[in-house]
Amino acid sequence: FSTAITITEQPVSVSVPVGYSFTLRCRAQGHTSLQYQWFCQYQSDCRLIPGATNQDLPIIAEQTQLYTCRVNDLHRNAVFSDWVKVEVHQCVARGLPPQLWQGEPVIVLNPSEQRVEVGQPLQLQCAAMGVPAPSYQWYRNGNLLEHQKRKKLWITHTKVSDSGTYLCCASNSHGEHWTNAVDVHIGEQSQPTSPCCRSPGVRCKIALLVGNNRYQHHPNLLAPVRDVFELSRLLKHLGFQVVSLLD
Repeated sequence: FSTAITITEQPVSVSVPVGYSFTLRCRAQGHTSLQYQWFCQYQSDCRLIPGATNQDLPIIAEQTQLYTCRVNDLHRNAVFSDWVKVEVHQCVARGLPPQLWQGEPVIVLNPSEQRVEVGQPLQLQCAAMGVPAPSYQWYRNGNLLEHQKRKKLWITHTKVSDSGTYLCCASNSHGEHWTNAVDVHIGEQSQPTSPCCRSPGVRCKIALLVGNNRYQHHPNLLAPVRDVFELSRLLKHLGFQVVSLLD
């Protein structure tokens, strides 16, 4: 029976730059000696990887693929590990990831400001590298959006109440990193943030807000994120152009 083999360590998905070297791991226990065989899938093509018969599978990242490991015993029992995704980023900005990267999340794609008519779809997108692959959580005006846990935030039919400032947190076992905050305008006419900037010779009022919630010797805080959003909204009503930064 397949229950004669138990996988004790599943491989984990990763998100890495092209050319990055790493290892997928699979561990199992059984009543007899075990044999391992790795498979990969690209698009709809699933194939055995020749010579990949060890518990560890060294990989040099070239393209995004799925991987699984089959474990056999001497009685022809077999189980497969979870399928894991190796996401490969082909275009990564110079200097990323950091030289001494330990696998902590690194943002490689930030969302962009959006103006959408009421009832139309809204899509915001971000991406991060990480080992293991990061999980995602979106926020609007500092409040967690419970069902938005993917790289792409998707709202099929927007409402005026969907307007606000959005950002996403990418996290894994090594830490977390936040995207830039971006404004989303639903059902509003496209116009400059501050009309004064259109008039020659008129001085603009610009406010720079910096919120820090990543301290070296203190737990992460969420309040600075909310404070930046609330203060940003107040200053915009007073006619300021606002630049908001986090960490």
